[in-house]
Amino acid sequence: MVEIVLVGLLALVIGVVGGYFAGANKARELNRGEREEAEKEARRKTEAAEIEADKILKGAREESRELIRKAEADAEAEAKAAALKAQKDLKANLEREQEALRIEAEKAEQRANEREQKFSKREGLLDKRDENLDRRAEMYDGKEQDLNKRDKALAAREQGLVEKEKEIDKLIAQAGEKLSEVAGLSPEEARRQLIEKMTGEARIEGARLIKNIEDEAIAEADRRAKKVIGVAIQRYAGEYVAERTVTVLPIPNDDIKGRIIGREGRNIRALEAATGINLIIDDTPEAVVLSGFNPVAREVARISLERLIADGRIHPSRIEEVVEKTRGEVDKRIKEAGEQAAFELGLHNVHPELLKLVGQLRYRTSYGQNQWKHSIEVGFLCGMMASELGLNTKIARRAGLLHDIGKAVTHEMEGSHAVNGGEFCRKFGEDPIVINAVAAHHDDVPPKSVYAHLVMGADALSGARPGARREILETYIRRLEDLERISCEFEGVEKCYAVQAGREIRVIVENDKVNDEQANLLSKDIARRIEKELTYPGQIKVCVIRELRAVDYAR
Repeated sequence: MVEIVLVGLLALVIGVVGGYFAGANKARELNRGEREEAEKEARRKTEAAEIEADKILKGAREESRELIRKAEADAEAEAKAAALKAQKDLKANLEREQEALRIEAEKAEQRANEREQKFSKREGLLDKRDENLDRRAEMYDGKEQDLNKRDKALAAREQGLVEKEKEIDKLIAQAGEKLSEVAGLSPEEARRQLIEKMTGEARIEGARLIKNIEDEAIAEADRRAKKVIGVAIQRYAGEYVAERTVTVLPIPNDDIKGRIIGREGRNIRALEAATGINLIIDDTPEAVVLSGFNPVAREVARISLERLIADGRIHPSRIEEVVEKTRGEVDKRIKEAGEQAAFELGLHNVHPELLKLVGQLRYRTSYGQNQWKHSIEVGFLCGMMASELGLNTKIARRAGLLHDIGKAVTHEMEGSHAVNGGEFCRKFGEDPIVINAVAAHHDDVPPKSVYAHLVMGADALSGARPGARREILETYIRRLEDLERISCEFEGVEKCYAVQAGREIRVIVENDKVNDEQANLLSKDIARRIEKELTYPGQIKVCVIRELRAVDYAR
């Protein structure tokens, strides 16, 4: 309401001021007389407007005072109502809190009663325990008295035993002196002979027990091993491939030999320089011999020469072109060979560089045995033995395939091919079990899993098959002589014979110098000596023979 009054006053003032300026403007246009008249009229209207404004302002002030009084009365009434309501709410809250406190006090009183009852029960139990403890204390006191009596009796008996021991020691000393006089030995010598006799008997008895235990363990292990290895061998039916250091290349006719040699030998020199392989062209009909220790280079030379003969154009520039092209194809074959090996064994996610190393084994040999075929064979044997033992066949096959990849780079890196192979497997992210199995298959590092032992066994099986590997005659004979020499150096050995191509040594001992238990120990000593001094593939059986012959004649 006050705002309406103020707006009206403002509009009135604006109207008055506007009328004044309008009249002033009109007065300027009129003549002076009219101007004066207009000014009077304007002053009259202004006075009237001021009077009217005073009236309106007074009315507005009275109305605003009335409104203020009314608003104060309303506010006072609302405040009283709010205070009354707050008082009622406070009273209700106090009543509720008092009720809650009363309930809580009842519960606390109930809990206090329960605790008092529990304490009463515990107090009764403690009283009973005190009574029991008192009874036990009385009983222990009685036992303590009995023990004191027994201690006194034992002390008396101990004193008597000490005196008897002194008497016995005197008797033993006297008996020892008499025995020494009778036997003619001093006490120290008698003691030494007795210790030697007891030691010998204990050693023989220990050897007998060890032999019995070993016989039982060997029988069980032999049965299981024969089953596992037998199943693995009879399931695997791979081909045996042996390589040599020469390759014989058949040719259509002997006229080709002259073209291979070329004018003043330029063609054969160019071919040997490009491949690093020696060509032997002799009187052998329709054949050229390629000789070299690098099987990859020999394969490159063979393929290159076949293509040159088929093409007919044999000259130095053509030779270099064909050899370079053939090298690329052989590299491709190496990669395919690695992939083929992994495919045959059902292996996936093998790093391409590892497959390349496996492929290079196709052109490498060990004692004449092709290493690519050997690695595949070891992979299959490991997988089958792992299957028989309930192990992971994929890991076993993977370790078997990769176990000899170090041989592909033996000429490039120092160290054992097993350790180098393990480093390559580690470099290209193989499983730690596979890495250890590859590095440990020749005992260069300690084996950490059963897979390493599987690789060792499969490697020995593959290399020890009859005809799988060749040895130089001189090395073979030297190993046989060393076997017989080592065995004959032991005391009590009469004769030694190396049999089974050096895989078994039969030792004949003198019957009166070596008994059965000593024969068992002798076989172990000879085996440990052979392991320490000789290097050989597979294993060597040491068989000690002790024979007793009873002869008589009927006359």
